[in-house]
Amino acid sequence: MAFVSSLTPVFIAIICVLIGIILRKTNGEKENREMKNKPLSRPWVDEDLKDGTDNHLEEEETEEEWQGLDENVAHVPFSAERYSEAEMIQRSRMFYELLNKRRSVRFLSDEPVPREVIDNVIRTAGTSPSGAHTEPWTFVVVQDPHLKRKIREIVEEEEEINYKKRMGDRWVNDLKRLRTNWIKEYLDTAPYLILIFKQVYGRLPNGKKKTHYYNEISVSIACGMLLAALQNAGLYTVTTTPLNCGPQLRALLQRPANEKLLLLLPVGYPKKDATVPALTRKPLEDIMVVM
Repeated sequence: MAFVSSLTPVFIAIICVLIGIILRKTNGEKENREMKNKPLSRPWVDEDLKDGTDNHLEEEETEEEWQGLDENVAHVPFSAERYSEAEMIQRSRMFYELLNKRRSVRFLSDEPVPREVIDNVIRTAGTSPSGAHTEPWTFVVVQDPHLKRKIREIVEEEEEINYKKRMGDRWVNDLKRLRTNWIKEYLDTAPYLILIFKQVYGRLPNGKKKTHYYNEISVSIACGMLLAALQNAGLYTVTTTPLNCGPQLRALLQRPANEKLLLLLPVGYPKKDATVPALTRKPLEDIMVVM
């Protein structure tokens, strides 16, 4: 204590400054190390379902440069239709009544469907909003019987493992009331299979990678619009997420490494003896909160 008290105030101040510099330098080096080890934050990248369909890094050219969209886009006047309140209410009610008839149908007929209808419903899905208007979707339409058979073989092989080992008792028990299992006859009988891939990144004309912001959310919105368009056209489907089938189906359909399977839709007319579970939907007060 005698030694400390004998130090001049100026000398003590110098020592404090030096200690502060050393601590800041040490903390700065620690932060730099942490920043280097910390993955790049990209909030537009959605948390993928753990379904085994993630693209492996070795499939991608990870050292390539990324480039954003830097071109100027002209803005043009927007003209919107305006309905009377009475017509708005009527239109909204009619659209609800149409979509309320939508059901997931697992018994699909092999009756032919006009190809133009399929083109139009996918055009409709393509009007969906997307992050920075990157339109990160690919709709693969399969009508070839051989390809449909291969898809069914891949899906059923993996689904049997899913039901018996991967999904767990709770999930399997929840599905029992729907009378569904790993046998997917509709993959053969439906005249069309639509496989929806999300593009985790895109390509610019110069070959550089293009960032696809919120690609999973964007493609999910497009899928919802596709379901509505199918219902509007009088076609039916069942939304399927082929667990652990993504890489095999991507390879079968020769899709690039930047595409990841999100959804598979068999599309067609219901069989004459088709059945669906007697389910009800939640009332409005259970799904809407007004504040």
